[in-house]
Parts: sequence; structure tokens; C-alpha cells
Amino acid sequence: MTQIDKTMTIGDILDANREVAPFFLEMGMHCLGCPSARSESVEQACRVHGVNADELVAKINAFLAK
Repeated sequence: MTQIDKTMTIGDILDANREVAPFFLEMGMHCLGCPSARSESVEQACRVHGVNADELVAKINAFLAK
């Protein structure tokens, strides 16, 4: 996976590259393995945790680009 967007589910992103898990943990999302978290989009999770989805996506994409 070379890029993500905020409509993608967290489960799909983690399945493609587990190295991005710390970005979700950092925002307070500590139940990455539970079914509801895995099926949430990045945008939905960010809304619940009070995080700017565009900023998170940019950080993850910068990491993936390395």
C-alpha cells in the first residue's frame, strides 16, 4: 500500500501495513483489533477521537512514502 485516504477502513489499512498502528494508538484508538474499530473508516474514527482526519492521513501517507 502506497497511500491511504480517509474513506478507507482501519482494518484494511492495518491488514496492508501493520507498521501504521502507532498512528492510531497515538490518537487514542487502543482497540485496533475489535470488530467495530476495524470496520470504521479513518474519517469516522477521527471524528470520534477528536482528530483531524486530513492531518492523520497526511502523516500516515508521509510514513508510507518513506
